Amino acid sequence: MKKICLLLAYDGTPFKGWQSQPCGNTVQDRLEKAVLEITGNRVRVHGSGRTDTGVHALGQVAHFELPENNRMDAGEWQRALNASLPSSVRILRAEPAAEDFHARFSALGKTYLYEIDCGAVFHPLRCGRAWHHPGPLDSERLKAACALYSGEHDFTAFAANRSGDQEEHDMTRVITMADVSAHSGKVVITFSGNGFLYKMVRLLVGGAVRVAEQRQSLDWIRDLLARPVHTKCQYCAPAAGLYLKEVEYPVSA
Repeated sequence: MKKICLLLAYDGTPFKGWQSQPCGNTVQDRLEKAVLEITGNRVRVHGSGRTDTGVHALGQVAHFELPENNRMDAGEWQRALNASLPSSVRILRAEPAAEDFHARFSALGKTYLYEIDCGAVFHPLRCGRAWHHPGPLDSERLKAACALYSGEHDFTAFAANRSGDQEEHDMTRVITMADVSAHSGKVVITFSGNGFLYKMVRLLVGGAVRVAEQRQSLDWIRDLLARPVHTKCQYCAPAAGLYLKEVEYPVSA
């Protein structure tokens, strides 16, 4: 078998997330349908991880395997897939992958960014691509709240249960970056880490915004991190502002 690795971007608005669903309207479903149209074979496409309904990707990574007798090279695959996919999904790069590469299990970490628009009027072309939050946000409190997430923590309080899935047993993750950039009424929060739980980034953002609104204290976040099994963060930011920016792999992958 030969393995093809894809770097792709997509607007998550029209899709029911990444993971295949009975409805067939997910990014994974559309990719597998495109491969079927090109080759006549049903092929499983593996992603680096799930993104949920309405969540976007700037740098999702996926791979699939084909018989060795398939003669299309990576460049031909990029062109063929882009011709078959809806315009809201684009293959940015396609290349051969090592035999032991796996889009999910080879990943070392991920970077997500979250966009908040604090303008009084929400531009219609931003709809579905940012969280419109016209109320005041204290940027210093927002930065201080996000700084508390850095390092290794049990993030049970900032994770939701995914219906139908087995519960995660290890809820500890390492956040290597929690950066806040605010300019001209727009806020971008960037998180990098070795892994993220279901809805974790949206709950981290929701909690930090609650502090920036001065409706919760920094000690509230400290307590959620120190005693994660006692309570949950109930403030989940909307999906529309979330982007999977990048997936990190070993240099040789």
